[in-house]
Amino acid sequence: MGDRKEALVMVPARMASTRLPGKPLADIHGEPMIVHVWRRASEAGIGPVFVATDDADIAAAVRRAGGEAVMTRGDHENGSSRIHEAVGLVDPGRAFDLVVNVQGDLPTVEPASVAAAFAPLADPDVDIGTIAAIIDNEADRTSESVVKIVGSPKRVGGSHSERQLRALYFTRATAPWGAGPLYHHIGLYAYRRSALERYVALPPSPLEIRERLEQLRAIEAGMRIDVEVVDAVPLGVDTPADLERARSLLAESR
Repeated sequence: MGDRKEALVMVPARMASTRLPGKPLADIHGEPMIVHVWRRASEAGIGPVFVATDDADIAAAVRRAGGEAVMTRGDHENGSSRIHEAVGLVDPGRAFDLVVNVQGDLPTVEPASVAAAFAPLADPDVDIGTIAAIIDNEADRTSESVVKIVGSPKRVGGSHSERQLRALYFTRATAPWGAGPLYHHIGLYAYRRSALERYVALPPSPLEIRERLEQLRAIEAGMRIDVEVVDAVPLGVDTPADLERARSLLAESR
């Protein structure tokens, strides 16, 4: 993993949102949503945290809260591309070999889940780490908005573990078939820096376009993604109703 056992933790954030304009600055109990995400990413304790954004108001809000922000271009196609630029700006000397991407619209994400996404990179053969949770809601098993991981349980201590997987595919369909758990993919990623550089240089892949899942670009290119299974699925805030739910959840934890 290189000389550093820490990762650079990047939280990409942009103002553009069709269903909830300006959502990074949406107020949740007196603080912008992006500040809640930054705090939880910091509490994971795996390395310095930066918010990567193209918006001066987002950067100012993070800095007022005591965080660090880095300004990026406004033309990035996704968060992975944005954090790739940000990592180069923050660490041009390449002191850090590992990068964790925490989505900026997950104000309820558990710090332990951020750390769990980082854990698979302890294996030098893994390019990208991510997390998932076992699906226990029948409606989620068939919902196309719930992305499923088709994964092979890893062998740990002489037996196969249902808590550690090697990802073989990601899909919006109900898969795999047959008896056994289904896994809900949670979009936090930990990259080796070389893997992030390779990923952002790749063109969109056929299955990525078909499923509308950017992680398939890495799978189709032969990159290895391993998965840690966690207990909690963080709420992604995309609509006004999601924002009210986040306010309620975070009020309960205050």
